[in-house]
Amino acid sequence: MTATLPEIRDMQRGERYINRELSWLLFNSRVLEEAQNPSVPLLERVRFLSISASNLDEFYMVRVAGLRTQELAGITDPSFDGLRPGEQLAKINKRVKKIIKAQEKCWNKLRQELFEENIEVRSLEQLSEKETDRLFEIYNENILPVLSPLAVDPAHPFPFISNLGFGIVTSLERENHADPLFAIIPIPQHLPRFLHLSYNKKSKTDVYVAVEDAIRLAAPELFPEFKIRQTGLFRITRDSDIDVDEEAEDLVRHFEFLLKERRRGRVIRLEMNSEIPQELQEFLIEGFECWHEDIQDGSAFIGMAALSNLITNYRPHLLFPPYQARFPERIRDYDGDCFAAIAAKDILVHHPYEEFDVVIQFLEQASRDPNVMAIKQTLYRTSEDSPIIKALVEAAERGKSVTALVELKARFDEESNMRWARDLERAGAHVVYGFVDYKTHAKVSLVVRREGDRLKTYAHLGTGNYHAQNAKIYTDLALFTADPALGRDVGKLFNYVTSYSRPKDLEKLVVAPTGLRDRLEELINIEIENVAAGKPGVIWAKMNALVDTQIIDKLYQASQAGVQIDLVVRGICCLRPGVAGLSENIRVKSIVGRFLEHSRIACFGNGANLPNENAKVFMSSADWMPRNLNRRVETLVPIESTRVHRQVLSQIMVANLNDELNSWDMLPDGKYSRVEVTDETAPFSAHEYFMNNPSLSGRGKSLNYNSPKELALPSGKKKKGKSGTAES
Repeated sequence: MTATLPEIRDMQRGERYINRELSWLLFNSRVLEEAQNPSVPLLERVRFLSISASNLDEFYMVRVAGLRTQELAGITDPSFDGLRPGEQLAKINKRVKKIIKAQEKCWNKLRQELFEENIEVRSLEQLSEKETDRLFEIYNENILPVLSPLAVDPAHPFPFISNLGFGIVTSLERENHADPLFAIIPIPQHLPRFLHLSYNKKSKTDVYVAVEDAIRLAAPELFPEFKIRQTGLFRITRDSDIDVDEEAEDLVRHFEFLLKERRRGRVIRLEMNSEIPQELQEFLIEGFECWHEDIQDGSAFIGMAALSNLITNYRPHLLFPPYQARFPERIRDYDGDCFAAIAAKDILVHHPYEEFDVVIQFLEQASRDPNVMAIKQTLYRTSEDSPIIKALVEAAERGKSVTALVELKARFDEESNMRWARDLERAGAHVVYGFVDYKTHAKVSLVVRREGDRLKTYAHLGTGNYHAQNAKIYTDLALFTADPALGRDVGKLFNYVTSYSRPKDLEKLVVAPTGLRDRLEELINIEIENVAAGKPGVIWAKMNALVDTQIIDKLYQASQAGVQIDLVVRGICCLRPGVAGLSENIRVKSIVGRFLEHSRIACFGNGANLPNENAKVFMSSADWMPRNLNRRVETLVPIESTRVHRQVLSQIMVANLNDELNSWDMLPDGKYSRVEVTDETAPFSAHEYFMNNPSLSGRGKSLNYNSPKELALPSGKKKKGKSGTAES
């Protein structure tokens, strides 16, 4: 017997949903699994370990900090899965301990493998006398001048240590003084975590030493009148969430104040090395006032995010094989004229397999074209020395009307975004900061060009940020179109954010927070109705996170009606797939590999099995989360061009559903099992496929008959791996 929607909502919340935070930790475990995967090149495995540690840092800065604040405030309201803040923190702490233990084990193994590849991270005890002398030279020349050892006593208060700062704590004794003196040596964050001590040309051996070991070696020289009794290493994580005052009169000044406050946020995690004495532990806990916070004291190596310092391009055999991103041949067919190519036919660019340079070229051409009258641009995140900003500045300086919608609330990019905003304002651009209570997360460019006696619009709509570096590792989609209806809709979107004029009568574009949720539910309902009418009901979707309970319940309802649902969810998934009587028609997989899956796609069969030419296909800037659907300006873009439609549905989505090499199946209990590949066939990798096959819409005349490998749908349920279960 199947449940109706009201009955689904009457189920216990823990039966219906996976906890958001625990689901994220399972995603990070899948990242960590790549660091343990012997098929991944060694230095790339070091990178995955570093990423897993960096991910955990941000998780504490934002998610754990928020739960801790709720707990301290006495808030006991449960989350949508039924867990109270304290219960969530207890479960998080238990799982994080497993992750840290796994990271520690992974690093010990990787360190040994690095030794075997002549990349030696040595302890002080492993150094020769000559190497020790060289380490002192490096210390005296490059480290000592920037060190500030700080004694702590009634005349010297406990020092401030910035977020993610780490240092050495010592207890000192002096002759004729019974009580020890404590001191802290903060390690400047701009120093490299690993010092390159030497390179042996004959053996091709690189020797590295951790910067804290160098300081520990020379510590007696910092305190010449004292004897060092004990030492330890520590690292802190501070609450870095920002609570915006919606009544602030000057948003920019308010953010400048908040960013200063963030640097002094409450310490919510204190890490200490495994050999730190109890006396020093107590000193740090009291000094940082973190008696009730997360205290981790079992690691032999803390701050594993810094392991990325060991990655070098000098050993290419230890990295992923290089590949050359393609430039759309369609644009080359028009001698590099982006506008002519886009006017002829829509183009979908698939990053990172196709160059982000095409986006830069589009805006650079717009900035220099005398017929371009106006450029409108959203900026959520962008790179340092951004070519996008340069193009917009040049356009403004040439007298074009430039409107830049800069999102100040893009977490951890607030300072750089304020800097870009000032540069644009100085050049004469109109800079808008969006809504106080909404983030503008949509990725949109609009160019207005005079052609003859009329104005024509060219739009770029993306799933990823205008960030040239991220575009090399994030998989994203970018649609270039001269569709007049989409151009009008994009214009209304910009007017919405610049003047609070809610977009009405949109022709094709769907926008959050005004209509995206309703449109998704409408599309799911159509599939339910198709099944009731005896037709197939099919949904394919790809996203980074699925958290919204209203959408999850609607998917459960669709599953009960017989709609076949396949979801590719990279990270958090709060839906339970494959539960009898609830979600037996829903399958969820996660892809974690060389590239970070970031594109959002939604496909609906529209009365037939997928893929089919009449399917409704969309790309989006939004994940299916409450924040994206309720509190952000987002876009849902219909894909109507025949070739682009085929590219997204029959090439991109089918490849993702077929992927074996990088895939994990989600189980009903929320855990994941790596897809096991049969011995008879080579594992299919969506990433490899896209690197080696040109996209459909970007192919030019020279590639018209060079069709990519035909893909078929998965023939059946893949076997589960026996050992690779992400449960850390």
